[in-house]
Amino acid sequence: MDNLTHSLTGALIGQAGLKRKTGLAMPALIIGANLPDVDAACLFWLEGVEHLGFRRGITHGPPAMVVLPLILAGLLYGFDRWQTKRGTRPEGRLPISFKWLFLLSFIACLTHPALDWMNSYGIRLLEPFSSRWFYGDVLFIIDIWLWLAMGFATWLSLRREKRGGDWERPARVAIAGTLAYIGVNAAITSYQEGVNGRLAEPYPRDAIAMPVPALFWNRERLAKLDDGIWLSTEGEGKPFGYFYRYSAGTMCRMPDTDTLRQTNADLDAFLFWSRAPFAEQAEDGSVIFRDARFAGGPTRSTFFVALPEVRCEPLSD
Repeated sequence: MDNLTHSLTGALIGQAGLKRKTGLAMPALIIGANLPDVDAACLFWLEGVEHLGFRRGITHGPPAMVVLPLILAGLLYGFDRWQTKRGTRPEGRLPISFKWLFLLSFIACLTHPALDWMNSYGIRLLEPFSSRWFYGDVLFIIDIWLWLAMGFATWLSLRREKRGGDWERPARVAIAGTLAYIGVNAAITSYQEGVNGRLAEPYPRDAIAMPVPALFWNRERLAKLDDGIWLSTEGEGKPFGYFYRYSAGTMCRMPDTDTLRQTNADLDAFLFWSRAPFAEQAEDGSVIFRDARFAGGPTRSTFFVALPEVRCEPLSD
């Protein structure tokens, strides 16, 4: 999920009452909720799309869920002691408990992979023990309804706290509502994936029901045929069937990727990450690899690998 959603999650947990446990609880919760995304630093040393094979891996796995909270708790604890020595520690700050700083950082860090799992991009939850990708297909990566609900609840909670009212209740209601919203979306995805099983022949070998922006009740259904073609079955109220190929041009037969990956780091990273890869013909007749999940709209110009040395063998219609 986007970092605003992660930050609001940490803030709501604090406003639900956990920020009473120790000084610097809110920084621990908000920073901790975003901390696994420290792997974004790989963009400084990886070229092309190599980052796709690195992101959402080692910093989102089980060891990181212990190590990252320890580091964060240690930094916050040290920061409090540093302020104390300088005489700049705020008088209203609660006493510092390293135990609670770690526990709150740990809880916050756990919310990060839990939320990232819910979209269609994918996450390697067991890294480094397993490089398997997991997909929830429950929420779109940027959910404006979560922004509105969580943002309003955080604002209302802070406002009530300032005025001496019951400031924990809005946050707790928002957390319960968010969990219910996630449950509804999970049911929608499950139903839509079942719809793919009732498609006309040729029946799909693989099927994905992807959340779409804003319209949380809709799903874009992707279906893979035996020949490697990915088709979209998007369209509410339409008969179940295949509507269009997930390609803006001619689709190509899949080349020998095992050989190509040995000498092309971008392709290796892309195919390691890709869930729905297909080959498309470029203007010069060469091959472009894309992923059907991100083959349209703005992401079309982001998630792809061009192979100018490989000629396209067009698929027959």
